[in-house]
Amino acid sequence: MCSRFPIELLALALIGLAGCNSHARTLPTSGQPAQEGVIDTALTPGVGHSLTTVDPRAAAYYDNLEAVMTGKRLFGQYNCSGCHSNGGGGMGPPLMDDEWIYGGRLEQIHQTLVEGRPNGMPAWGGKIPDEQLWQISAYVRSMSLPATLAAQNGTTASQSPAAVPRDADGDNGWSAPPGTTNDYTTTLQGAQ
Repeated sequence: MCSRFPIELLALALIGLAGCNSHARTLPTSGQPAQEGVIDTALTPGVGHSLTTVDPRAAAYYDNLEAVMTGKRLFGQYNCSGCHSNGGGGMGPPLMDDEWIYGGRLEQIHQTLVEGRPNGMPAWGGKIPDEQLWQISAYVRSMSLPATLAAQNGTTASQSPAAVPRDADGDNGWSAPPGTTNDYTTTLQGAQ
């Protein structure tokens, strides 16, 4: 029994030492940016224009008509029209106007697709490949472009999408749609 104790103690010490440097190991990166998430709204009373982050992965989808057309196909295959009615809005918000609740930059649209939004928008991150989410984001962003709206040849403009130019998202900030926030310098009165 005495000879067994030192062996058990030695085994326990080896197990303990094996775990000492485990925190120093680096995990392989998957090409994701170091900062997860995109700031999409300030959600702060009285702030009229918030900051956003720029995701470098979005650069590949600007001026890329192929990505937009693939996104259009995926939009149909994943039945996004079931809620958004080809971009005109249904039980989901319209996508062909210039009012974006959570921001209209490619990064912000992608973030909405990945994380979902309260009251209806499901989170598709981990269910749909990320490249496809970027392509759908490019198509969704293209729906409200003047070039897409001008090419309307049927009942909905989203059927002839244009590529998203880099300057379409040149403003890094976001402003709330008119009438949705209080500037805290005036008094709002409800129904009387």
